[in-house]
Amino acid sequence: MDSEKPPSNHTPAAGRRSLDLRERNGYIVLSEDDCYDHLAFCFPSWKKWMIISVIFLVQTSMNFNTSLYSNAIGGISEEFGISLQAARCGAMIYLVTYAFGCELWAPWSEELGRKPILQLSMLLTNIWQIPVALAPNFATIMVGRAFGGLSLAGGSVTLGMIADLWEPEHQHYAVASVVFSSVAGSVLGPLIGGFVEAFQPWPWAMWIQLIFGGFVQICHLLLVPETRTTIMINNYAKEQRKATGLNVCGPDEFQPFKERFSLSQILLTWIRPFKMLVTEPIVLTLSLLSGFSDALIFMFIQSFSLVYGQWGFSTVAVSLSFIPILVGYIIAWLSMYPVLHRNSTKRKKNPDDEHVQYESRLWWLLYTAPCLPIGLIGFAWTSLGPPVHWMGSMVFAAIVGIGNYTIYMTTIDYMVCAYGPYSASATGGNGFARDILAGALTVPATPFFSSTLTRISILHLLSSRGFRLRDLLERTGDAQKITIRSAIVRRSEGKCQPSRFHGLLRIEAPDSQAQYWSEYW
Repeated sequence: MDSEKPPSNHTPAAGRRSLDLRERNGYIVLSEDDCYDHLAFCFPSWKKWMIISVIFLVQTSMNFNTSLYSNAIGGISEEFGISLQAARCGAMIYLVTYAFGCELWAPWSEELGRKPILQLSMLLTNIWQIPVALAPNFATIMVGRAFGGLSLAGGSVTLGMIADLWEPEHQHYAVASVVFSSVAGSVLGPLIGGFVEAFQPWPWAMWIQLIFGGFVQICHLLLVPETRTTIMINNYAKEQRKATGLNVCGPDEFQPFKERFSLSQILLTWIRPFKMLVTEPIVLTLSLLSGFSDALIFMFIQSFSLVYGQWGFSTVAVSLSFIPILVGYIIAWLSMYPVLHRNSTKRKKNPDDEHVQYESRLWWLLYTAPCLPIGLIGFAWTSLGPPVHWMGSMVFAAIVGIGNYTIYMTTIDYMVCAYGPYSASATGGNGFARDILAGALTVPATPFFSSTLTRISILHLLSSRGFRLRDLLERTGDAQKITIRSAIVRRSEGKCQPSRFHGLLRIEAPDSQAQYWSEYW
């Protein structure tokens, strides 16, 4: 079959279990080389960006759901006779289960396809909004929120679609857009939620999530095709058999169900994201940095009413105080474009330089990560209340927003590029760290900010950890050789044997890894 060939640096996504098996049950097993021009890589630009536009809405909706609940806390507390702190557990449980949802859904999108997994995820998420809105007691709210969070596939799947659509050297602008939708969705919740809290009963916070989620799901169903490479090769093989009678099959066709989805295979599929997070030092380092920064935003969501209440802000005014964080995100998003252009130019000039092709994607992070501790220290000393003007705290909140976006963007861009078709599992670790840390800090956020001394102490402690993570990242890059691909992925292709270190980082000095982690902690 005549077909456009993939570029020389293309990382194959399909047929990993059958790369050495060119025939199965009398059928020729197709590879990407056989039908590259029929894959999502070769979609026209307008179609790719239409897909990304819908995914932008999908990701915004998912993160919107994580934060809008906070504006229903007062109404829930009053209706069910529980404390405000107890009501915040609904926000906490959603984020914690969301962390596990990202991990559990992501690998299945690689096995069954992106579209059915996202459709099922959004359907379940929307369904679980109904019992929460109609809850007769707080226990029902907790159960609904827990299952709602577990139903979210999250950014690990949406970002994995980028690896389906673009080769690594062309993916960065799409990653920047999807990352912006993720962080902006978390801030959009309290922005809209303030008006809901002020003018509607608390169940409307859930109904609005359901309305938005339903609209997004319909858009996704009608406008977004399947992009997962293995699924597209399977579909192409079926078309060829029907149209030409050729004895060809896709990489996953004609495999017995028990062989493809055995208990051991299901467990391996579920464990893969956790294993990548725990055993690959670069994934763990970047995920901790990303999770730390995202947790701060959810601390702000819970504590801004307390902070700006010192200046007598109304409910609506408190919701508008999240605009500076959104402005920080926009500034960081725009700042990425010249950086992305610079990196893209360098990659074209140095196609064989691994550092330029991969690690250079983290270059801007080294200069913007300090925005996080700087913003934290500044916010601590300008959120003391009158006579200090409230504008100062908003400026530093915007600086925190700049740091949060660039940390998420650069780490995700690097992992999507490095892991290619397994990026959903790799970025699942990043999403797990972000959500689990955000959930862990949601409940104690208000007590932290209740005392001025405690607030300053906690924010100073967090800022010092931020500096240490940044220093760890920089020194790790100098001390260790970062290889192109994960050992997990290479073993799945049968190209390497298990080794002591199962990650992107190949240790040159035997004690360097332990030394850096011990120094950090």
